[in-house]
Amino acid sequence: MYRLAKSAVNVTGQAVRQVRNGSTYRQDFHSKYGNGLMIGGAVFATCVWSYVLTQTGITWNLSPVGKVMPKPWREAEE
Repeated sequence: MYRLAKSAVNVTGQAVRQVRNGSTYRQDFHSKYGNGLMIGGAVFATCVWSYVLTQTGITWNLSPVGKVMPKPWREAEE
């Protein structure tokens, strides 16, 4: 258990040093690829949800209005 705790602290320490000294990615990454990644993610999500909504045949049951009818009221029989 001691080895596991020691290695966990070591990994955590390395992560903290990376954050303090700057991460391993280039500083212009977001300015170069940020908009493209956002647009690509939006297109991907739109395509997946379009497929799910139109092709999978899932019945969504969005509203019970017009589908649920109350039982007819009957007077008490004597």
